[in-house]
Amino acid sequence: MKKTHFIQSDYLELDDIRKILNNDLRLDLSEQDKQKILHCRAYLDDKLSGSGELFYGINTGFGSLCNIRISDDERTNLQVNLVRSHACGTGDEVPQEIVRLMLLLKIKNMSQGFSGVRLEVVERLITFYNEGVLPVVYQLGSLGASGDLAPLAHLSLPLIGEGEVNYKGQRRDSAEVLKELGLKPLILEAKEGLALLNGTQFSTSYACWCLMKAEDLLRVANLTAAASIDGFDCALSPFDERLHKIRPHQGQVNVARKVLEFLEGSEIAQNEKANVQDPYAFRCVPQVHGASWDAILHVLSIVETEINSVTDNPNIFPDDDVILSGGNFHAQPIALVLDYLAIALAELGNISERRLYQLISGQRELPAFLTMNPGLNSGMMILQYTAASIVSQNKQLCTPASVDSIVSSNGQEDHVSMAANAATKLHRVVLNLERLLAIEFIGAMQALDYRPLKSSELIEKIAAEYREEVPHLDEDRILSRDINITIDYLRSLSLL
Repeated sequence: MKKTHFIQSDYLELDDIRKILNNDLRLDLSEQDKQKILHCRAYLDDKLSGSGELFYGINTGFGSLCNIRISDDERTNLQVNLVRSHACGTGDEVPQEIVRLMLLLKIKNMSQGFSGVRLEVVERLITFYNEGVLPVVYQLGSLGASGDLAPLAHLSLPLIGEGEVNYKGQRRDSAEVLKELGLKPLILEAKEGLALLNGTQFSTSYACWCLMKAEDLLRVANLTAAASIDGFDCALSPFDERLHKIRPHQGQVNVARKVLEFLEGSEIAQNEKANVQDPYAFRCVPQVHGASWDAILHVLSIVETEINSVTDNPNIFPDDDVILSGGNFHAQPIALVLDYLAIALAELGNISERRLYQLISGQRELPAFLTMNPGLNSGMMILQYTAASIVSQNKQLCTPASVDSIVSSNGQEDHVSMAANAATKLHRVVLNLERLLAIEFIGAMQALDYRPLKSSELIEKIAAEYREEVPHLDEDRILSRDINITIDYLRSLSLL
């Protein structure tokens, strides 16, 4: 039986989300949240029954059709038509782990009691999450304003028995899965379709996933850099605490300390050096990795605020007797930091490739291309080609999406954030960084094999474990296999 994690109105941190996902916790609502949802819905029903006032998307059309009144008997059709008409996403499927996050964040958004949906709607989303009913969502279609409309429409279709879901390893019609689970399609009432589609849960879910990976990959980058530092026989003076006390950026200080921890007791590091200074790719690891560390922390603060925000529209404040139409759906805060994070992570990959280039260059008593029989064997020559290709693609993917805006909805929605495009390209940068670090790790382990002295106890232990998975490269072999195995190995490391 899975444990239960109660979705409270308390602040939800990224670490909490990581625990929910890693421990496969079930979701539920607290009694406090249930009462908030019921209270808000009761107020909305009362308001609609006793007022002739126009409320955007509740008894009006959408977008530039916001001034068209919708009669009381057409409100349900209005909400269903909204979901259907906006389900026009295309492109690749959103990864299922990110769809799961979308459900989680949409539940969190609605549980705060400002959206006006019925309790049944939130509970159905919770059932989908707990039972692993993951709607098929597409990557393309959101402008990152008015909410992530197209992706969230696809997320919402299965609630009304339409669209497709991934369930128990199969892609199926949602109506079949609902019937199998003994569930009837929901009949959406006033405001509910709009509340489901408005919001930043698509772009924010990508941000959450990418941030969790970024935290892991930063640790891998620091470890891999430490191994490369010994592999290239570098000095440790650039990591001296005194240097970083006089330029005390938090990330820089932390990275320098982590590298020294990874290399503690290294015979290679303690041995006298023939070179006065090392290339920047080694010497400036604290400054470069540290800047990315600080960027991750900044992005984390913005994303955690967004996780705990209400981002649909209009919002309902029953205790103040007011319904406010605003712009909380606009994803500009997320768009900017998604672009920023892409740049920060791409730089970790950029400097990683430079370290690999130095390792295979035939310097410092290392054989050219890290092979003892160059010419007959190409060794690790083409690993660097592959890394250079990935680094170049990352640079292209770092062109910011957030500086673009294309007018939509007949001029009503005249500035958009493009956060969704920023999100999907960041996802590609993250996966590329993982590949780059694996490639550098292969080179670092090969270089250490040629050192007569030992590295630190930790790195020697890791190297021994790794050699059980990937043997030393004596003669040329298919290195794409080594890359994939190394990616899996680095994902499994628990020593970081």
